[in-house]
Amino acid sequence: MALLNFRKKEADAPIEVNPQVEAFLDGYSIEVMPRTAEKVEDFQALLPKGTRVYIAHIEGTPIEDMVASAKRLAADGYPVMPHFPARIIKDEATLADWIARYQGEAGVDQALLLAGGVTKPHGDYDSSMQLLDNGLFDKAGFQRLHVAGHPEGNKDIDPNGGMANVDAALKWKQEFSNRTDAKMALATQFAFEAGPIIEWADAVKAAGIDIPIHIGIAGPAKLQTLIKFAIACGVGPSLKVLQKRAKDVTKLLLPFEPTEVLTELAAHKAANPDFNIESVHFFPLGGIKTNANWALTHGGTSAVPVSQS
Repeated sequence: MALLNFRKKEADAPIEVNPQVEAFLDGYSIEVMPRTAEKVEDFQALLPKGTRVYIAHIEGTPIEDMVASAKRLAADGYPVMPHFPARIIKDEATLADWIARYQGEAGVDQALLLAGGVTKPHGDYDSSMQLLDNGLFDKAGFQRLHVAGHPEGNKDIDPNGGMANVDAALKWKQEFSNRTDAKMALATQFAFEAGPIIEWADAVKAAGIDIPIHIGIAGPAKLQTLIKFAIACGVGPSLKVLQKRAKDVTKLLLPFEPTEVLTELAAHKAANPDFNIESVHFFPLGGIKTNANWALTHGGTSAVPVSQS
């Protein structure tokens, strides 16, 4: 298949794969929504078999569409990880119904639990901790439960800024991990600068949190698109990377690629094997095809390693 190359002035020149980036991309995951999944004719032409695919549950998406997407992806050989946003789940009966549907129709045994971006809860839940604590995922035999991480904080959780509530939630999740058999990871919000990510990851580890980190990375996209999503998602200090680029007329019209941030993170991982970022999770803000092709051209051709399955 033809691979996209965003270096317009060198359209015919192959990209030289950085072995550190290739290793860092090993076992990457990616996110889709039902409406974007519908536009993909063949996932097997885009994603290596075994790639973990998160299915984002946006407010208003019928559960039937979510389950149908999960069923299709699972049939194509992809481990499926649907979102369970606490604030749009009405009650325990609804939660149990969703779990049963995913299991019964798509064989799902893993989930990303998060509060969700809704300001006012629709029902009984307002945090991922409540979803974890009710025991339904354990009873259903879910093997892997991921939770959200916030390298630059989250104003929904800490309205006044800072990290106090985010850090307290992380400690609670660590305690939950210690007392259960669930395989856990922190799937983080995306950021655009390696330095703050490294500082946050080191601080998490120093605080006694040993849950592996799956770092959120925005895939290639138009600069205006990334800035829009970054503001909407509350991306903090690293937003300045995009703002600085926007001032450079020579780069304004070119797609933004995550090459720099991933190269720096990969080099840090290579120099520090115990670094607690385990893998990369892509947010395909410029489209899943664009993101998948970028990953392939930069060495992301392997599926979920056995240790992470």
